[in-house]
Amino acid sequence: MCAALLGVVLVLKKYSLIGHSLADIGFASTSFALAFGISPLIISTPIIILCSFLIMYLSQNKKIQGDVAIGIFSTGSLAIGVLISSLSFGFNVDVYNYMFGSVLAVDYSDLVMSIFLFIIVFSLFFIFYNRLFLVVSDEDFAKSIGINVVFYHFLISFLAALTIVIGMRMMGTLLISSLIIFPVVIARKCSNSFKTLTILSVIVSFVCFLLGMIASFLLNIPIGASVVIINILTLLLVSIFKNI
Repeated sequence: MCAALLGVVLVLKKYSLIGHSLADIGFASTSFALAFGISPLIISTPIIILCSFLIMYLSQNKKIQGDVAIGIFSTGSLAIGVLISSLSFGFNVDVYNYMFGSVLAVDYSDLVMSIFLFIIVFSLFFIFYNRLFLVVSDEDFAKSIGINVVFYHFLISFLAALTIVIGMRMMGTLLISSLIIFPVVIARKCSNSFKTLTILSVIVSFVCFLLGMIASFLLNIPIGASVVIINILTLLLVSIFKNI
């Protein structure tokens, strides 16, 4: 639900691939942590947050196109992660679980952090709803009335980094970005306002994740892949229904 809420801003501002880039960075940092026997959360959290700020800064640099900066971080991090894994222990069960997700890898601390993140994200989105709407819909007007647009860009980037850090153990580093993109894309086909888009994105994300988790349990498949497939099927059904 947090990923979908943040995805509304990221997708509309055309920053959706930041989530994919941060996930690849999460894979590289996780590979490094596992290679040296350190908790991946301790290593990944500061690295992903720092890189989220750096990517956002480079994306706003007029000399560097945003998609170029994201592509550099994404491919570079993925290459580093593969190299570290290959040189240290290969792609064992721990690496596989972090790449594609596993419900069994989630513990009580993950649940507590998820609830804490949920409270923070929904509170901030509710408090700054009008300003976020202006930043998304008309950035120039938002600047003209004194809204610090850069601050809200970096705030969303920071919260997205936290969401990826907490969610990558369940969804997998290679699939966590789907929670940011798919629900918003699906909801956009059924909404005609920012408020409706926001509410529908959260509902779609929750329902698809729940169905994906059930399918993962019944079919004994990775939960990350299961959730993504459910989102794809939902997108196809909504597209067909809208065309009809």
